[in-house]
Amino acid sequence: MSAVAATPGRPATTLRVRGTYAPYLLSLPALAVMGVLLLVPLAMTLVLSLHSFGMYTGISSDYALANYVDVFTDPYFGEIFLRTLRISLCTTLLAAVLGAPEAYILHRMSSPWRSIFLLVMLGPLLISVIARTLGWAMLLGATGVVNQTLIALGLIQTPVEFMYAETGVVVALAHVLMPFMVISVWAALQKLDPQVENAAVSLGAGQATVLRRVVLPQIMPGILSGSIIVFALAASSFATPSIIGGRRLKVAATLAYDEFLSTLNWPLGATIAVLLLAANIVIIVGCNRLVERRYQQVFQ
Repeated sequence: MSAVAATPGRPATTLRVRGTYAPYLLSLPALAVMGVLLLVPLAMTLVLSLHSFGMYTGISSDYALANYVDVFTDPYFGEIFLRTLRISLCTTLLAAVLGAPEAYILHRMSSPWRSIFLLVMLGPLLISVIARTLGWAMLLGATGVVNQTLIALGLIQTPVEFMYAETGVVVALAHVLMPFMVISVWAALQKLDPQVENAAVSLGAGQATVLRRVVLPQIMPGILSGSIIVFALAASSFATPSIIGGRRLKVAATLAYDEFLSTLNWPLGATIAVLLLAANIVIIVGCNRLVERRYQQVFQ
């Protein structure tokens, strides 16, 4: 619906009434789906975390912060959250160290090898994460290929404990999440003008200098964006830590799972899930601000 107003000596003005609300009306279906499938369950989880639990009484109807007090005061929970943070940071660092050069090499390849190796890199995303993790379990076991190869080469005498250790979890998670880092860096490399590298070489810069002072600053936003994705997925991952880490190497996601289904303490499991989500949001928002600032410095 529109209205047209005109006065002598003044051009007609079209007032679009519906145009003002059109974006909101078009967004209503998506907002409704998000509210029903995401926001409502999160709100219910938050409310559930405020209840208490008794072995014989079950979930009570009162509201208190006792679960949060228990999590913050018990060193057991602090150790698990620190382990989750440590594994996530190591996974992110390993994915960045290996994924960024891989993306740059793929970027410099010529067709059709670029498409072939990009498909090989993204191929693991088409396989179930459980299948990939079980493959790593067979590789990293005491009788697995990795340990047997190291023993045959004389590098070690006894098998290295990759299974049920943080090292094995980091390696498996880095492989599972590596494509997300490669995709992020690849997107940043698409904005890189190859003539800038050629200009640096023509001015006498070596290849290492070109990578360090020309390429790296321009792909840093992609590395930071990929790091955010990898960190968030590593911190909330469940299948890989539960298979590689086992029962004795718990992280926040597996701890919440145990509280929900093993001890049936749903309020405590909800508390752990809420705290994990809050920590992820704080870290992601902080890193996102860093990425935005980096984008402004590079592309202004």
